[in-house]
Amino acid sequence: MPGEDGSMFVESSTQHPSEIQHIVAHLLGVPSNRIVVEAPRMGGGFGGKETQGVINAGLAALAAFHTGQPVRVRWNRDQDMMITGKRHPFLADFAVGFNQRGEILGIRVKMISDGGWSLDLSTAVTDRSLFHLDNGYYLPNAEFSGQVAKTNVASNTAFRGFGGPQGMLVIEEVIDRIARRLELRPEVVRERNLYRGSGETNTTPYGQEIGDNRIQRVWQELLASSDFISRRRAVDAGNRQPTSHKRGLAITPVKFGISFTATQFNQAGALVLIYQDGSVQVNHGGTEMGQGIHTNIQAIAARELGLTVDRVRVMSTRTDKVPNTSATAASSGTDLNGAAVRNACRELVERLRPIAMRLLSEKIGRPVGEVTFRENKVFAASDKNLFLEFDQLTAKAYFERVSLAATGYYRTPGISWDRALGKGRPFHYYAIGAAVSEVEVDARTGAFQLLRTDILHDVGTSINLGINRGQIEGGFIQGLGWLTVEELVWDKQGRLLTHSPDTYKIPAIGDIPKDFRVAFLSEAEQPGNIYGSKAVGEPPLMLAISVREAIRDAIAAFGSGNEPVLLASPATGEAIFWAIRKRRGGSQ
Repeated sequence: MPGEDGSMFVESSTQHPSEIQHIVAHLLGVPSNRIVVEAPRMGGGFGGKETQGVINAGLAALAAFHTGQPVRVRWNRDQDMMITGKRHPFLADFAVGFNQRGEILGIRVKMISDGGWSLDLSTAVTDRSLFHLDNGYYLPNAEFSGQVAKTNVASNTAFRGFGGPQGMLVIEEVIDRIARRLELRPEVVRERNLYRGSGETNTTPYGQEIGDNRIQRVWQELLASSDFISRRRAVDAGNRQPTSHKRGLAITPVKFGISFTATQFNQAGALVLIYQDGSVQVNHGGTEMGQGIHTNIQAIAARELGLTVDRVRVMSTRTDKVPNTSATAASSGTDLNGAAVRNACRELVERLRPIAMRLLSEKIGRPVGEVTFRENKVFAASDKNLFLEFDQLTAKAYFERVSLAATGYYRTPGISWDRALGKGRPFHYYAIGAAVSEVEVDARTGAFQLLRTDILHDVGTSINLGINRGQIEGGFIQGLGWLTVEELVWDKQGRLLTHSPDTYKIPAIGDIPKDFRVAFLSEAEQPGNIYGSKAVGEPPLMLAISVREAIRDAIAAFGSGNEPVLLASPATGEAIFWAIRKRRGGSQ
């Protein structure tokens, strides 16, 4: 919508309003202060709306600029799937040395990502794949390199995990091949290679100490809670029977770094407004895409101001309220924006505190000392029956000309990254989890059933357990789709053939584990993060690697020997069928 002074208002379905603002300003040849971008709640994002919303926004703004009229640009589903980028496909070339126990001694990996026709975020995605090639495993000698290939398909972009899942998939492939070569159980080789939690064996290939390493604890607790050992015996016994159905069982870890690897993006701002009636409006730089950031922010503001959540309204994200924001990405939305909102609220409390102390002291004719903000009131710490209503306090503050608006700011401490050297401390902390999955595959069709999944995930001290559970369950199912059914097919001209729901399969209700158990790691406060919480956006997606490895385990049961069990990704029914046939000694 063009404004009267050469300005432009853009409403965009985007995870990065500031980038939309920057690109539209560049396109129209005006300074950024002429462009206001608002991002209402989205129905989903998953990384695809981090950069590629600029196509729609740019077209709309350009048309509005020339016509002087409001313009809407909206694609149908087929256009959307054809034009927008996808998760980067990767090619990995690796060599690995290991001992008879299956412990990795040295590894060299080259990752090549398919960036599509333009660069977009491909360099950063490829970098993060290298950061996560170790997953949860200590690699004493490692050489990792990455390269982006230009191809004739849509420009690929961010997608939940941002290269990390592809890197983890490679090391899990390596682990399984080592296990098959040595005729050891994959879970045994995995456990022997896990980070140990102290000294050199707790340090990543890029030189960052993991710190409070919970990998071993999560692994052992999940082995016990999932009854893994007895289930392994039962699966093996069943697979010895001559049948066209075999079962597979696998446990895989997840260690995912939390922070933008480009250090400058690890900052956030907020604007908190208190009105005379005691109601509160919160503006922050994060965007709501169904992941629950507004719910978390509302809870943080209410907690800091001592209010019930109905007193707090979180606004749509706008560039004229909070400038120069980072994308809501890298699983850091609540970490960054929540801390910025907390800091703004604490400044407001400190402005209100002396007024409350004076008013309460006047009530009883003597000093009351400290006060506490809770339950929409301000209480004297020394007398629970002596209090002010919060709206009485804010009205008084207005009449005494005390500002009821505050900005907040937060920057992630203690992180740095030297890309040229490949060394540094790029992550504030690591999100940890593990999953056990059991499947049954049918050799006649290649179809599989996911019978049971057990997940143990470290969310720190949760701000909202319901949101965390939703993220873990949803992320796992999305990862399941990526690894098993969501197959993209192009023709030789780079045109996408699977561009609609009738040709592109996503998980349905029948694909969810028949027995789905999600648990949170107990006593897991994360020092140095808001309220001791941990990010939980991207990491759960990679828990679904356990399903792929369980499918591979079932395929292995159709034959014998120490040859690798080669399985395409995604492991579609067709891929499973041919992998079983090859395992049985047939042609492919």
